[in-house]
Amino acid sequence: MAAHSESRESWSIARQLRRMRTVYAAGALLWASTSLGTAYSSPGSRTMWTSVLLLVVFTGLLALSSWWLRSVAPTRATAAEKRRSAVSVRPSVPARQVGV
Repeated sequence: MAAHSESRESWSIARQLRRMRTVYAAGALLWASTSLGTAYSSPGSRTMWTSVLLLVVFTGLLALSSWWLRSVAPTRATAAEKRRSAVSVRPSVPARQVGV
């Protein structure tokens, strides 16, 4: 019973990481455009450096969530393989005797 709940938890963790990765990617794109706009209008200002800092934060979060998602994904695949092997159906008659 524990293996079933563990696979469900890893599936929900992977789903949540995919959602957060999308949010972090959108944040990184937003702060990249803001940083470029601010650097063009007032280079070297405090606003520009704040935008660059937030860009670095969102890029780091995006990289970290992608790394975590890769580490969770093999666990989910092995659980699916275990379920497939446990449910496999084998014929009771050997294949070479069926045609006779």
